[in-house]
Amino acid sequence: MAKILVVDDEQDLELLIRQKFRKKIREGAYEFVFAQNGFEALKQLNAHPDIDVVLSDINMPEMDGLTLLTKLPDANPILKAIMVSAYSDMDNIRTAMNRGAFDFVVKPVNFEDLDITIEKTLQHVIELKKTMQAIKENNILRMYVDENVLKFMTHKEFENSLLSNETIDATVLFIDICGFTAITEHVAADKVVSMINKYFDVMVQEIIAQNGHIDKFMGDAVMAVFRGEYHLDRAIDAALAVRDKMHGADEIQAGEKTFKPSVSIGINSGEMISGNIGSATLKRLDYTVIGDAVNLAQRLQTVAQANQIIVSADVYEKAKSSFALNKIGEVSLKNKAKPVEIYEVVA
Repeated sequence: MAKILVVDDEQDLELLIRQKFRKKIREGAYEFVFAQNGFEALKQLNAHPDIDVVLSDINMPEMDGLTLLTKLPDANPILKAIMVSAYSDMDNIRTAMNRGAFDFVVKPVNFEDLDITIEKTLQHVIELKKTMQAIKENNILRMYVDENVLKFMTHKEFENSLLSNETIDATVLFIDICGFTAITEHVAADKVVSMINKYFDVMVQEIIAQNGHIDKFMGDAVMAVFRGEYHLDRAIDAALAVRDKMHGADEIQAGEKTFKPSVSIGINSGEMISGNIGSATLKRLDYTVIGDAVNLAQRLQTVAQANQIIVSADVYEKAKSSFALNKIGEVSLKNKAKPVEIYEVVA
């Protein structure tokens, strides 16, 4: 149903409108609201924020139609106004259009022409609403979906390549907030969410600063992927920055316990598969990376202690000329047949 505000001081206009548009009123296509001047119109707009179109005369007491036009954007930026007036000289028409009128209908009114004009105006308002809704949805989508995914979605062959994938050389970074699960037993749920979002924001800023992208949030952990030139160096720089920022964060008092924010980080680099993983039938997909290199990065994070950045021997060989690393030794990792030699990034 379209809601239309009619603003005119002629007493018999309301009855005439209801007669001429009785079929559309009866069918539920149109609903009319009436006001006798600009001041009353603004009150009606406040009471009916869902008004789509305003039909307004020009010459009215207290506030004329041309003045009302200047007030409409503040009342409702989406609605459109059609001026319906006998004052149809070029000066009034130009003034009305310059003040935002969508169209102008001359009195005495040809109601067939007015109906066509209303339909045309309503269609324009509908398109504006769709655009505004799309903008809102896109802004919300950007809060949930990584920029790389959004770029992928705009690809010409997006729908035809939903389940396609590619082999890439990249670096994966896993960051876990140490001891956070235990502290949640002593903190209210809403505060837990606020805390973890605060810490995630610190991490995300440093990852984005190094041109990495967030693959996913997993409880109190973050998975990030770095691609392109110097992807390993950028990932390590991001990890060092996250560690320093979290180490410098304020302590939190939770009951009798004090929580000092710290992170454990695992990094690995190599060949991995990038693409959409999931079910086309369920219409649930996750644009991510998978492979042994990814699994190893996650396993390295699990053996890292608070404020430690752990890497594999392969990463050590690639990064030792740019970063200070210490050998820790061999450790047994889940689903790995042989012990793995690991190193700690110092600086």
